[in-house]
Amino acid sequence: MQETSGVLEAGEDTMALRVVTALRDEIVRMALKPGDVISESDIAARYGVSRQPVREAFIRLAQQGLLLIRPKRATVIKKISPDGVRQSRFIRESIEVEIIRRVASHPGGTVEAELNGLIAEQEIASAAEDSAGFHVLDELFHRTLARLAGVEYAWQLVDDHKMQLDRVRYLTLGVSSTQRAIAEHKIIAAAVIAGDAAGAEAAMRAHLARAEVLLSQTIADFPDYFE
Repeated sequence: MQETSGVLEAGEDTMALRVVTALRDEIVRMALKPGDVISESDIAARYGVSRQPVREAFIRLAQQGLLLIRPKRATVIKKISPDGVRQSRFIRESIEVEIIRRVASHPGGTVEAELNGLIAEQEIASAAEDSAGFHVLDELFHRTLARLAGVEYAWQLVDDHKMQLDRVRYLTLGVSSTQRAIAEHKIIAAAVIAGDAAGAEAAMRAHLARAEVLLSQTIADFPDYFE
């Protein structure tokens, strides 16, 4: 009986993780906007699961600062925290600067082809005004740098802490924004390929510093979305 119970608990945990992943994606992409009301029953029906894994998913998302669970009141998508965005940027910059320094110090044989290939794909997505596709390729560019540096797990740490920052990025993703990001990626890639660690670090810092500009812009454009 204990073994059966364990299997059920494992199944519920897997379903909870699936719901967490799906809802987190919707929140980050702003498909679910700050202030939107969601309920356990609606989400359970949408994903075809019981309310227990949804309840667990809500708790995890609340711990990540994405949901506001209020006893005897509606659960809502939490507004974006400017301080949370700034802390996300601090964590990301601290890790990515070390990543870029490492990969630029010892660029491998596939670095040039991989980075330039990803940038070419980003240019196609930007030209097609495919913001969602560009975001995926943007993420892959940074994850690839971590892999090339031999520390891909470090990118997972970044990914776990940049949700608030990603919400701001999705609000500002447009053709001009993607083109600027591509131009900055080209500078980063060129420095890495050349083995210029100092130049690559400076380029990465400048690239990530734009988060503060984006934050100010989105607060002005979407004040109701922020705490």
